[in-house]
Amino acid sequence: MVKFIHCADLHLDSPFKSRKYLSPAIFKDVENSTFDSFKRIIDLALKEEVDFLIISGDLFDNENRTLRAEVFLKQQFERLEKEQIFVYIIHGNHDPLSESVSTSWPKNVTVFNSEVETYQSINKNGEVVYLHGFSYQNSESYENKIDQYPASEFNKGIHIGILHGTYSKSQTKDRYTEFRIEDLNRKLYHYWALGHIHERTQLSDLPHIHYPGNIQGRHFKEQGDKGCLLVEGDATELYTRFFPTHSIRFDEAVIEIDSVNKQALYEAIHQFKEHKRKFGRAFYKLKVNVTSDECFDTQDVIQVEDLLMQNEENELNFIVIEQITFDYVNDDSRAIINEFPNELIKDDKVFYDAVQDLYLNPEITRFLDSYKEFDRKTLIDHAESLLKSELRGESK
Repeated sequence: MVKFIHCADLHLDSPFKSRKYLSPAIFKDVENSTFDSFKRIIDLALKEEVDFLIISGDLFDNENRTLRAEVFLKQQFERLEKEQIFVYIIHGNHDPLSESVSTSWPKNVTVFNSEVETYQSINKNGEVVYLHGFSYQNSESYENKIDQYPASEFNKGIHIGILHGTYSKSQTKDRYTEFRIEDLNRKLYHYWALGHIHERTQLSDLPHIHYPGNIQGRHFKEQGDKGCLLVEGDATELYTRFFPTHSIRFDEAVIEIDSVNKQALYEAIHQFKEHKRKFGRAFYKLKVNVTSDECFDTQDVIQVEDLLMQNEENELNFIVIEQITFDYVNDDSRAIINEFPNELIKDDKVFYDAVQDLYLNPEITRFLDSYKEFDRKTLIDHAESLLKSELRGESK
């Protein structure tokens, strides 16, 4: 019987630039969230007495990793070393190998080089596990090295492939080290520990091919539970269990209201927050379905938003309503908006032309996330909500 944890995409030093509007106390919790989640993974490894931990790339958010993140990781790996738990690491596109970086890890840590390598691990029961993988040398690695992974047919034991790459049928734009399932199947491995895609996905159960997702959501493109996979079994059959370890959840929700009274709006959202608070810290995009024929005044909404954030920093489980949009059920403005050419909304060039002036302004861009992290759908939904309010206001 072998037991291990598979995680990926830690992004420990994510800057969270777009959330600097938060109170210092909440922003500190946000900054610490990736660290807190990984610490929970180490806690789980110790509790479950696993044989080893696999990290399938992107431990850090960029090549210029912070000292804080390195020291933190070393301390966590030392906790595992005391219990003779090993760590196997590959580096991905966000934290490629670099001659200028040479971290001294504890002896229980193995880092794969830029060419495919195989390491043998023998657990406490004498069972042999072969781990195959490679690290990115550069941030943009489009080279397909699947052919360099050795087939398992000549070695008995459990074979695990570790890969930071892109499934050929996925919709992601950053298509580093693209692969097909049939490419992986030909290796006859028992488990493929993937990284790079931040959404938890099982591509196959025979053999097991898994993306565990990233360990902590950082924006609304990374919603829901985040954590790691606990894997156990033998060469005949492996079982996986997902364990959420996130510190803060990103999600969206819908509520309904039949009045445009600001007090009623505040009470409805306040009740929603109190209900969600018992499930932990979270950021929400909230859509409010309004059945009234009238529309909310923009200044009233701003007052409600301000009041909702008061004293939130004193809550152990804070709930931040980061965006409120309104959908008016009796909405004549929808027909006008629907006349806008849909192909323009979907056109990447039109969208980026519209926002590039913000990124060219040095006073603004330092507070913005990168283009790649821009939540395009959120911006468009918010713009549509504002436009509807303006159109309804003009029709009064």
